[in-house]
Amino acid sequence: MNGTRMPSNEEFDVIIVGAGISGINAAYRVQSQLPGSTYAILEARADVGGTWDLFRYPGIRSDSDLHTFGFPWLPWTEQNPIADGASILNYIKKAATKHGIDQHYHLHHKVVSGDWSSDTQMWRLTVDTNNGRKYFYARFVILGTGYYDYEEPLAVTIPGMENFKGTIVHPQFWPEDLEYKDKKIVVIGSGATAITLLPNLAEKAERVTMLQRSPSYVLSLPQPNKDSWARRWIPSWILLKLARIQFLILPFIFFRLCRAFPNAAKAILRYETTRQLPANIPHDPHFKPFYNPWEQRLCLCPDGDFYKSLRDGKADIVTAHIKTVTEHGILLDSGRNLNADIIITATGLKIRLAGGIKLSVDGAEIDFSTKFLWRFAMLQDLPNCNIIIGYTNASWTLGADATAILICRLLKYMKDNNITSAVPRVEYPETMKAAPALNLNSTYIVKARHKLPKTGNSGPWKTRDNYFSDYWNGKYADLTDGLEFSTVST
Repeated sequence: MNGTRMPSNEEFDVIIVGAGISGINAAYRVQSQLPGSTYAILEARADVGGTWDLFRYPGIRSDSDLHTFGFPWLPWTEQNPIADGASILNYIKKAATKHGIDQHYHLHHKVVSGDWSSDTQMWRLTVDTNNGRKYFYARFVILGTGYYDYEEPLAVTIPGMENFKGTIVHPQFWPEDLEYKDKKIVVIGSGATAITLLPNLAEKAERVTMLQRSPSYVLSLPQPNKDSWARRWIPSWILLKLARIQFLILPFIFFRLCRAFPNAAKAILRYETTRQLPANIPHDPHFKPFYNPWEQRLCLCPDGDFYKSLRDGKADIVTAHIKTVTEHGILLDSGRNLNADIIITATGLKIRLAGGIKLSVDGAEIDFSTKFLWRFAMLQDLPNCNIIIGYTNASWTLGADATAILICRLLKYMKDNNITSAVPRVEYPETMKAAPALNLNSTYIVKARHKLPKTGNSGPWKTRDNYFSDYWNGKYADLTDGLEFSTVST
């Protein structure tokens, strides 16, 4: 894009891409911290909510507590901190409506590319809509598109799947009319989705088997007692603040302990798991992962519903390798055959940052994998653009909000100083020691590392450490460190 551009009324100070929890939170921060700024939210789908509108499989829920996964500016008031997808979607919509954010939606607006013009100091976003292609212009872009591909799951090769005569389902594209009552179901996978599906499917199915190649750690999280003395005697606003503090601090401490003392953490998790298992299902090998706790994300099950389904006898777990899928089930390397009417491939998500949008500067496309992240919020050499990345080892929204606070402070600084562009620059990139942006070794993360940006070993390029330091950086860190500012007359 050169200095000339097509006439358009679609020009804003800030454009937010994505109307999920990250985008709506960013919108709130923009309108509350930058009064008078114009903004729009472009959403590719027909409704808002992101993940919580897309996923429809039985039992879909958050694996983070809603006291920290929810918005800090609208406390989660329900009794259950681990909530179902429909409740989360309603909460997101309620939050947006209450603060007028819903007035800024542009649904069915899929951003396919964005080009920064140094001449005009503006972004031009190419957007596909139901009425054809449109162009939007913005001084700053916030990409709240999440971190996985909405259109395609993680590709996994399972030998012989073409032989199966029953129904094959991926949870990301759950058929609304799927009837599974009294059916034999095999769920392939061992992550959060499989852990969620098993107890919910077992309520109606004849039998559900979770088939895993490698186990995960599964931790029960008791839901609060609705009739506790605290709820009768302590004001609700105090309880909500205490709940948020509790869920901020305790998981942080547990994560640190797992990383510092992995053998002790293994022993605790082993004890907690063993006491909830039925006699016919041993701890080893089904709950003995090859990695240490929190080298991959820990799976949560509220009130131990996963283990209860195993004890009830309508669900079981098998740890083995698949030899081939047959017409009526799955043949394992051991020779055992698992009969199935339905096979569910809960094998993971495909990571895709920025929603697959092609970003360029003066026509030159940006390769994410060659760039460092500035404060985990902006990409090296990419002007006036924030990519929201939440946490993988804590509630996503905590990281997203720390980033939104930082970016709004940057935008205010730019406005106050008549700055038109801010560009992250690494002074000596050849000497910067690179590290993966996402530091868990989960399969879906490892497979995507060659496409992801990097973090460095010094200054504002270092990887994230925790929410508390990120929140402090959002409020007080030096904005000039690592950024190149320009004031260009347009």
